[in-house]
Amino acid sequence: MRTALLIVILVLGGLFAFLNRHALMFPHTLNLGFVTYTAVPLGLILLVAAGILALIFYFWAGVSSLRAQADTARLLRDMETLRVSLDSQEGSRFAQLQTHLDERFRVLGSGTPDRSGEEVAALTARIDALQRDMNVQLAQIDDYLKRRLG
Repeated sequence: MRTALLIVILVLGGLFAFLNRHALMFPHTLNLGFVTYTAVPLGLILLVAAGILALIFYFWAGVSSLRAQADTARLLRDMETLRVSLDSQEGSRFAQLQTHLDERFRVLGSGTPDRSGEEVAALTARIDALQRDMNVQLAQIDDYLKRRLG
């Protein structure tokens, strides 16, 4: 889109220059402060300067776009690293939970009936606390990703 716009502007500028070539080539006196030139086509100089500025702006916008894409790519790499890290942490937490549950069920299976109810209630409370903690962490990750991605 940007290239097409630049081409259209340059073509219109060229058409303007062709249609007004006599006015653009009309000799003028150019005073730069320290030197004075006579019979200089000032209109042509201004037209060429405008074309050069348009090209400079075009390339500056392209570099700006490339920098934005590089920042986005870096952010995506960071997010992927974070996701892998969180997946490994989640896996280790599930392994710890499984070990804890296996141990508790083994204790419950060999324990007395009176203590079994207390153990089950404590285990249920522990599972609920772990679930709340995991939900909070997932919500924080979701908020972080929404802030970063807009």
